[in-house]
Amino acid sequence: MANITVSLPDDVYRRVRIRAAEQGSSVSALVRGFLTDLGSAETDFERRKRLQDRVLTSISRFTAGD
Repeated sequence: MANITVSLPDDVYRRVRIRAAEQGSSVSALVRGFLTDLGSAETDFERRKRLQDRVLTSISRFTAGD
């Protein structure tokens, strides 16, 4: 597992620490969860490719004359 360092303004860090405590979590766990969601979400390219594939498979017959 990779480690990263993130710098935050003191007031932001304080609010995040409070939010983490309210959720019974840690700041690291919140950041890890956020980045995991971000990294596993479908990218715009992947979404467009999926939609394109769906359209192409729905076309049963096509000729240049159409």
